[in-house]
Amino acid sequence: MQSITILGATGSIGESTLDVIARHPDKYSVFALTGNTQIQKLATQCLLHRAQFAIVNDAAAASQLRELLLATGCKTEVLHGIEALCQVSSAVQVDTVMAAIVGAAGLVPTLAAVKAGKKILLANKESLVMAGGLFMQAVKASGSVLLPIDSEHNAIFQCLPANYEQAALSGVSKLLLSASGGPFRGWSLGQMAAVTPDQACAHPNWSMGRKISVDSASLMNKGLELIEACWLFNMHASQIEVVVHPQSVIHSLVQYTDGSVLAQLGNPDMRTPIAHALAWPDRIESGVADLNLFEIARLDFEQPDIKSFPCLQLAFDAAAAAGDAPAILNAANEVAVQAFLDERISFTQIAEVVDNTLSGLDYSEPDGLDAVQESDLKARYHSANYIAEIES
Repeated sequence: MQSITILGATGSIGESTLDVIARHPDKYSVFALTGNTQIQKLATQCLLHRAQFAIVNDAAAASQLRELLLATGCKTEVLHGIEALCQVSSAVQVDTVMAAIVGAAGLVPTLAAVKAGKKILLANKESLVMAGGLFMQAVKASGSVLLPIDSEHNAIFQCLPANYEQAALSGVSKLLLSASGGPFRGWSLGQMAAVTPDQACAHPNWSMGRKISVDSASLMNKGLELIEACWLFNMHASQIEVVVHPQSVIHSLVQYTDGSVLAQLGNPDMRTPIAHALAWPDRIESGVADLNLFEIARLDFEQPDIKSFPCLQLAFDAAAAAGDAPAILNAANEVAVQAFLDERISFTQIAEVVDNTLSGLDYSEPDGLDAVQESDLKARYHSANYIAEIES
């Protein structure tokens, strides 16, 4: 019986994780659930899954959640704040932590789980984008098991040899990271200038939160995944190629030096990689329908349009620059995406904000978590100021 903490339980990954867990009550139990603004949903989850702890951001949300739980007779203990997140991520009772908090906010509690030697199901790509070197050093030092949840990285993990940390020595020549192309595949920059947040969040294949949906539409999500893949699989950015595959059936591929290319296929449903990581190295039923190749009939592939989707090139540039450049990229993008969702800037200005921030700040090699967070704050401040200039 694995005891599990889910960081970001009310998001799409958290909900899918709970769905898989509920299918196997003899294998998994919920220790703690965390959420941000969806307090009613978190209360329902606590009641259904009998969580021992629930964590929210602040005291006001904690008070609201306690009232809801008290009314149902639920005995889940409610805590709040970053220290509580770290507490339920590193508690001795916990075997596995699903790291699914979106954005930079997920770094500290995920790192706490790593340092405690937990099995980490990593859906928070920003942890590696911001602090890849520090994060992987902590994994090695603690003996933590790190399993990727993003469908692309999980696919690569399934296609790599068991000793993938030495992938280059095992005949791997290239990683092929698949991308759906998002809702604006084939559009020009001019066509995208006037798109609305709702249009950007309408992904053709995947059901995701608004922030990651915008990232998918701009291809920044693929750029962040590129940086994550470098750290996960000990590969250089030059060994990773992005392939646009609109059907989202092939989730990624691994090319070997003998000419073989291995791919992982499946319906676009996050319960597949979640179930794979939960049960690894075994397999369990996930609730995902079998893939019907006759219904799909065809699989298409295209090169990404860097001119129309400059965020992808910016991510490649940040990966090549290394140091704190990826952390700066991520922070600038988070600020810009929120400004777009708030209708303060246009969709195409997201890349403009990120580019301005990357070119306007000096890079350094962070020597610890404080340095990473300082770079993050510096980038957020610069981006916010540039957005204010755009508005004026």
